[in-house]
Amino acid sequence: MKSRLACWFVSVVLLCFSTGPTRAAAPRPPNLVFILTDNQGAWTLGCYGNPDIRTPHIDRLAAEGVRFTRALSSNPVCSPTRATFLTGLIPSQHGVHSFLDPKFMMGPQAYNTLAEFTSLGEVLRDAGYTCGLSGKWHLGDNLKPSEGFGFWITKPDGHTTEFYDQNIIEDGKVRKEAGYTTDLWTRNGIKFIEQNKERPFFLFLAYNGPYVLGNLMLNESKNRHAEFYRGKVFKGFPQDAMHPWQWANKQFHNKQVAMERTACEVSGVDDGVGDVMATLKRLGLDDNTLVVYASDQGWMGGQNGMWGMGDHFRPTGAHELMMQIPLLFRQPGKIPAGRTNDCLVSNYDFLPSVLGQLGLGDKMPNKPKSPGRDFSAVLRGEKIAWDNTMFYEMESTRAVRTDDWKYVARFPNGPFELYDMKKDPQERFNLFGQPGTDAKRAELAKRLDEFFAKYADPQYDLWKGGRSKAKRHTE
Repeated sequence: MKSRLACWFVSVVLLCFSTGPTRAAAPRPPNLVFILTDNQGAWTLGCYGNPDIRTPHIDRLAAEGVRFTRALSSNPVCSPTRATFLTGLIPSQHGVHSFLDPKFMMGPQAYNTLAEFTSLGEVLRDAGYTCGLSGKWHLGDNLKPSEGFGFWITKPDGHTTEFYDQNIIEDGKVRKEAGYTTDLWTRNGIKFIEQNKERPFFLFLAYNGPYVLGNLMLNESKNRHAEFYRGKVFKGFPQDAMHPWQWANKQFHNKQVAMERTACEVSGVDDGVGDVMATLKRLGLDDNTLVVYASDQGWMGGQNGMWGMGDHFRPTGAHELMMQIPLLFRQPGKIPAGRTNDCLVSNYDFLPSVLGQLGLGDKMPNKPKSPGRDFSAVLRGEKIAWDNTMFYEMESTRAVRTDDWKYVARFPNGPFELYDMKKDPQERFNLFGQPGTDAKRAELAKRLDEFFAKYADPQYDLWKGGRSKAKRHTE
């Protein structure tokens, strides 16, 4: 009798729960796919006006979201800029001022240069995301997953000598990858998405392409685009006399093979972007995924007689095209399609803006205090007050860029530069010391000093005797 009553009671309870009001399931947080390329100027993409290089998938990404026309990197080298994207901090805060030495990536001196900070992967991991890296790390202790990432396939080094028959790190071990590494990163990015399609995920797809420097630029490409570009006339690559400040990369100036290799590797990355976007659509994740496309720093391919980035010049360069990066955001239903934005933004604005777009703005790390600003409202089509000013540093070189002007200072004795960016956007006429410019120079110098006085950590402030976590390349 007791067992019958017990069964009856359990049945009633279950019936009440099954027929009572149901709670709506909490909406799944949006996924994040952050695609970061290596050494790519915005001008190499069709959506930024390039007439020569095929980038249909990246162009479509831009057409379906927001394209920033004035996104600038705060440093011209890969390790510092990657650290800035992930932490929202400038080199004088995170301490990585230049590309990281190989000894810090593998071996007894290896260590994670971001360990003292809270980075994007850690924020998202703590918010319930599964985080995966496929591609270049170059921030130290490369053998071990870190910074919130569980899935981890990367390179044992930072530089790229070629894209075929290269060593990679997988499952904590170094092995040889016989194929095209650009395709390898894409395949593993897709693998990560497929493994985690049922839960919120963050994919950091960090291509080491196009990597348009080093002697590989004198080698013909082997990817599927090689035949298309062979012998092509490249109108987007200016052919000019070499700039007197050019220090490295002199062998690439005005060379057809270097232009062809650049085009092939940019289009190779574009293929990967297309495959990733097709995967999101196939798995029904398209509408609930924020996709961001950017490069770690800009790059010049002949403009003003320059080839490369800031560290390839003596003195170190701070030209606009060394700084300008592609920056695209796409999230159907959340980010209106087909728009461009002219706000002057920096890669140190990336972290607060991505967290804001994901609804995690309150999780932005505040120690140390980032100079980054949240422009996520702009992504949603809203108008916000915005100060069109950004700051830049590469070891002894610092710069401030405003709507109309750029001022470049080099510690301790110059040379100094001052440009009217409205009248001279190609920065051909240095106005420093010219009559009538003293007040503007003093104003910008004051702003530059005030910014670094506010944000620089004394231990990493090279202008005040601080140290760098990377080897110094300029003094």
